[in-house]
Amino acid sequence: MINIGFIGAGANTKNAHIPKLIEQKGVAAFGVANRSYKSGEVVAKEFGIENVYNSWEELLDEDSIDAVCIGTWPNMHSILTIRALEMNKHVLCEARMAMNSLEAEQMFEASKNYPNLITQIVPAPHTLPYDNTIKNWIKNEMGDLILFDVKCTTGEFPNYNKSMHWREDRDISGNNIMHMGIFYEAGMRWLGTASSVSSHSNVLIKKRIDENTGEEKEISIPDHLEAIGDMSCGGSYHMTHSTILGGSSLVDIYIYGTEGTLHIFDDNDVKTKQAYNSSKLRLESIKPNQNKWKVLSPKKGEVGGWRVEEEFVNAIKGKEKIIHTNFFDGMKYMQFTDALRMSWESGNKINLPLN
Repeated sequence: MINIGFIGAGANTKNAHIPKLIEQKGVAAFGVANRSYKSGEVVAKEFGIENVYNSWEELLDEDSIDAVCIGTWPNMHSILTIRALEMNKHVLCEARMAMNSLEAEQMFEASKNYPNLITQIVPAPHTLPYDNTIKNWIKNEMGDLILFDVKCTTGEFPNYNKSMHWREDRDISGNNIMHMGIFYEAGMRWLGTASSVSSHSNVLIKKRIDENTGEEKEISIPDHLEAIGDMSCGGSYHMTHSTILGGSSLVDIYIYGTEGTLHIFDDNDVKTKQAYNSSKLRLESIKPNQNKWKVLSPKKGEVGGWRVEEEFVNAIKGKEKIIHTNFFDGMKYMQFTDALRMSWESGNKINLPLN
C-alpha cells in the first residue's frame, strides 16, 4: 500500500489530486495538513482521511507516509519538497514549480540526491488533449520554424475593484506571471525551449486589497507582458500575456513554418474530449498550395488526457517514467520566468539557459 499525505488542500487538490490518487489501486490517503487544523478536519471528513496533522512538519515526520502531494502556493514548494525528500518520501508538487529559478534548481539538485524517489510537478493542463496532434503536425508538416506567436489573455478590461488574487502577490507567487508559465510549458512540449528573452511589461493596476488582511497591497507582478526572442530549435517567438485587454481572444497561437502554418485558438464548439482543466481549442492549418484553412481535429488515438495521479503512482511502482512534468522541465520553465523579469528590469536581452 502507498500511503499519501496531503500538504495544502486547495481547489486542485480537492477536485483532482485526492480523488484521482485514491482511485489508483494500492493507494491510501493517509493524512492531511492544511492551513489550519480545522480546515484539515473538513477535508479529512470529505474524503475519509483518517489522520489530520497540526503542521506540515508533523506530517512529514510520519514514518507511515510514503509520498506527499504538495498543494500549497509556490512560496512553500521548495522547502516542502526538499524536506519531504530528506524524509524519504516521493513528491507530487503543484505547479508553478517554485518562486524562482534558484528555488527550482535547488529542488532539482535535491531530487538527484534521492534517485530512488519519484518527483513530479503537476503539468499545465490546458493543451493536453491536443499536444500529440500539434507535435505530429510540427514533425510532419511545419518544415523549419519561422515564428512561434502566442497571445493568451483573460479578455477582460481593467478591473480596479477586485481583491488581490494570489497570482498577483509576489510574496506568494514569486516571479510567476499570470498564465505565462502555463503556455510556455505547453510550448516546450511542442517546440522546445527559448534561447533568448527580451521583454517589456506593464503594471497598470498597482494596488489591490488583500482579503486576508483588509489592507491595500502593492502589486509588482505585470498584468500585461510582451516578449520576443529566439527558439533553441531555430526561428523566433513572440508572446503576449495580459489580464487587461478587454475583448481580446483568450487563446490565439500561430506556429509559422516554412512548409505550413498551424493556428490554435479558443472555440467552445469543439467536440474533442476534454481533460481536467483543459481548454476548448480548435486547430487549423494551411499550406502553400491551399486556398483556405483546414480544420485539424485530433484523431481518437491522439487525444491526450489528465494522467497526473496515475503517472505518479505508476512511477512509484516502477511501471513508467514521469513525463508530465519532471523537475528538469520545471526548472527550465522557471528559468524562462526569471529571464523575463531580468530583461524588463534591465532593458537587456537575456540568454538561456541561465548560468
